[in-house]
Amino acid sequence: MIKLACIIIVLLPIVTFGQDDRVLTFSDAVEIALENNISLKQTQNELKANQMQKYSSLADMAPRIWLRGVVRRTDGNSFNQQEGRVVNGVLDFADGSVEAQMPLFDGFNRLNAYKQSNAQVESQAYAIKRTQQDVIRDVANQYLQCLLDQEFLAINEQNLATQQRQLEQLAGQVEAGSMAKVDQINQEFQVKNAELLVLRAKITLRNDKAALSEVLQIDPSSSFEVATPNLNVNSIDIVNYELEELYAIAADNRSDLLQTQKLESVSKFALKSSRGAYLPTLSAFFSYGSAYNQLVGTPDSVARDFRQQFFTDNLARTFGLSIRVPIFEGLGARNQVVRARVNYQNATLNTQNLDLTVKSDVLRAHQGFQDAMLNYQASQAQLDAASLSFSLQKESFELGASDFVAYTLANRDYLNAQSTFAQAKYTLMFQEVLLKYAIGTLNFDELPK
Repeated sequence: MIKLACIIIVLLPIVTFGQDDRVLTFSDAVEIALENNISLKQTQNELKANQMQKYSSLADMAPRIWLRGVVRRTDGNSFNQQEGRVVNGVLDFADGSVEAQMPLFDGFNRLNAYKQSNAQVESQAYAIKRTQQDVIRDVANQYLQCLLDQEFLAINEQNLATQQRQLEQLAGQVEAGSMAKVDQINQEFQVKNAELLVLRAKITLRNDKAALSEVLQIDPSSSFEVATPNLNVNSIDIVNYELEELYAIAADNRSDLLQTQKLESVSKFALKSSRGAYLPTLSAFFSYGSAYNQLVGTPDSVARDFRQQFFTDNLARTFGLSIRVPIFEGLGARNQVVRARVNYQNATLNTQNLDLTVKSDVLRAHQGFQDAMLNYQASQAQLDAASLSFSLQKESFELGASDFVAYTLANRDYLNAQSTFAQAKYTLMFQEVLLKYAIGTLNFDELPK
């Protein structure tokens, strides 16, 4: 009865995961994550706002053109342009014009503001690229963890099948009297232990799939299987790069570093723009318009109608230059310049700090990759040795030349070697992703399919 309950518990996750599972490749997972990631969408939305700011800054350097119109009635004393004197009564007035103003010099304020907004757009583009790399790294981490879980599950299921076959053989040998009953009991324990390992592997895989669903931002109840990428660890060529070469590649490709450098440019242009408040401003202006006014009650023989006044008699053109020289306007301009200078200095410090961080990231990733490569090679050799040892012990045990303890230890070592090799293989794959992430060359097009 207990054995039946254990079998039901073991088979229950198979029912859960085995119904209409979709095969999810690594590139599919990354594509889904890039499409659904909230942070990436927000970063892309911010780029749209920055682009609009850039267009607005460019338009600020063009002439300003507007229409102006006024219609009013005055009851009391007012100046009547038609009569050239102050009159008392009800006066109707209308005034309209087309006006334009062109900044000729403003201390390069608008020019620097445009350069600032342009640098902000470029900075945001780098932010999008780095966010995409963040998403790829996170997906790779969780996807490879699921791959490792699947491999552990397959190893443990294979071990369970082997232990069950061995139990059947021992049971027959015990019944024939060629083996001791205690060996069968010990083998039954090994089978139960193998069943427990399978169950734990299923639970771990289920939990890590849920975590992957969270990274992909899809329904966590979605059923899928992860496919092993077509990646030959022996073909990884990035291992041939020297550390100094990787530093140079990172300096040219790390999007967060390039973003910080652009933000430094943004602060520099903001400082230059704020200094423009110290300088005079020169503008050209032009106005073309007309006016109408009429004292209510003026005899028709004297009054001129709206058409005659507005479109003929009162037309006027006004144009000229306007200069404004700041002398004292409080400390507002000074305050803005000081604040802009502090922002620029802080941006410079951020760039210097991130430059050191990038070098540290590259160093750790390079060393981690080298260690992972050595670990992979060592675990492969260990697996080969453990496989040979288990085969010999199994054959020796079946022939009766070896005891059950030696066979069990060989099987345990072989199982551990398989797990160690699987972990080393996927760790190496992820370390390559981390190294490309550290030097800034991680992109979707080069991902294994």
